[in-house]
Amino acid sequence: MATEGFADDGTMVSDLAQIDLAQEMSDAEQKRPWSTGHFAKTLFKKPDFRMVLILMDKGAVMKEHHADGTITVQVMKGSIDFRAQGVSHNLQPNSVLMLGASIKHEVAAREASAFLLTIAWPSPEKLQAMPHRGYGS
Repeated sequence: MATEGFADDGTMVSDLAQIDLAQEMSDAEQKRPWSTGHFAKTLFKKPDFRMVLILMDKGAVMKEHHADGTITVQVMKGSIDFRAQGVSHNLQPNSVLMLGASIKHEVAAREASAFLLTIAWPSPEKLQAMPHRGYGS
């Protein structure tokens, strides 16, 4: 990441940071084709917080998985179906969805899409105490 205030992995090394989302989306588009049909880049990373920019090709699916912390999904471009707890939510630009920690969900792109994923990251103690770790369990 060439932005001042960040390490290469997106970790913030200062307490104030700014990112140009339009530029980040444009940079991601330049990396096409994406072998999995989607692209993800961590924009902000702190011990208790993550923000990830995700772009998806039309028809791409992120199979059922979970995050260990509470998440929000904010659609920037396109349209996605976000499925959780047996319900599908069609999210359009400027839509925001919140989901509690460790709830399994799936994301499918109805068209070429981009969204911000934020994760309220659990403390190391809470993370170690969880019966599962990471995604896909």
